[in-house]
Amino acid sequence: MEMINALGRRKASVARVYLFKGTGNINVNGKDYKDYFPQANIQLTLVDPLSTVDVLAEYDIKVNVNGGGFKGQAEAIRMGISRALVKINEDFRSPLKAKKFLTRDARVVERKKYGKPKARKSFQFSKR
Repeated sequence: MEMINALGRRKASVARVYLFKGTGNINVNGKDYKDYFPQANIQLTLVDPLSTVDVLAEYDIKVNVNGGGFKGQAEAIRMGISRALVKINEDFRSPLKAKKFLTRDARVVERKKYGKPKARKSFQFSKR
């Protein structure tokens, strides 16, 4: 089996995921994913698609991710892994789709408007 690659995006993060046969190693930006994401709940986010289709120890994954914060990056990686798994086996689509791992979450930060301190917040106003 050759290398399968897929792209995942979330907020400002872009993750390029490369999946190939192996023993279950996940490298993110050249580090082990447990070192790159120290929080346990974020680590679970990464392996969620693999455990959903029971292939945790079958593939090695190499990820390049940039932009955004750690949560956006983790969710971008999760989407990329899910897309790569569907490329390998079309049967994985329905369990992954049921957990919404293949859905692009389009919510991004609203831009700041002029005349306001933030996107929607206004300066204090008193009519007196």
